[in-house]
Amino acid sequence: MRIISLCVDGIHQAAQRGLYDWLAEQDADIICLQDLRALEYELDHEIFHPKDYFAYFFDSGVKHYNGVAIYTRHQPKALIYGLGFSSGVDMEGRYLQIDFERYSIGSFLAPSAFAPNESQEVKIKFFDDFQALLHKITRKRRSFIFCGNWAMAHTKRDVENWQDNHNQSGFLGHEQQWMNQLFNQLGYSDAFRLAVSDAGEYSWWPSGTVGEGDGIRIDYQIVSESLKRRVENAAMYKTKTFSSHLPVIVDYDIDDL
Repeated sequence: MRIISLCVDGIHQAAQRGLYDWLAEQDADIICLQDLRALEYELDHEIFHPKDYFAYFFDSGVKHYNGVAIYTRHQPKALIYGLGFSSGVDMEGRYLQIDFERYSIGSFLAPSAFAPNESQEVKIKFFDDFQALLHKITRKRRSFIFCGNWAMAHTKRDVENWQDNHNQSGFLGHEQQWMNQLFNQLGYSDAFRLAVSDAGEYSWWPSGTVGEGDGIRIDYQIVSESLKRRVENAAMYKTKTFSSHLPVIVDYDIDDL
């Protein structure tokens, strides 16, 4: 099973850059897109509903602001919109999940706190609530794949010129600690790193242009412990760019959705 994840910086712009033509050549089973910057009713054109895929969208209710999508060749048994945090802070990001018999796949967009008008406190609260949710679902007999823009890097090899960026949102000490807890205490894994250990693999450029300025790897497919041995291959597509992020492509040894 192939899953592709991409933060698109606006789905209309990515479509104009040829995203859907490229996706049609990839034979992906599931495609997770983030930061659509469009409302669902604005996506009624056929290009946003590729042949042979079921299409699901979760917008923000606000024009030109966040939103996520999932395309799947396999009709899910259930859909979950949002993370259901009692604080309501999950609406500062966006989350859409499709459920199959044994697996759940989510398209995930976290609050970034990269811009001056975005709150680091909101981001901290979001991930504290998300960690509590992960504690609960690890007890379920279900495997999860969370695909998307997590707005934080894990280690020094994931940040270009990390010495000058260690005080920037996305690579703060508490963010690295949160990722350590995710992988070491909760038992989840970074699917890309299970297949690719090289430094210098970045997925996003704050400059807005791939390859310009310092890159940082903040786009992940995070998998349950039960799926660690199911990761076959992983890559980031670099030949053509559709946004300031690179598509993350992971092949899994899964054929029993």
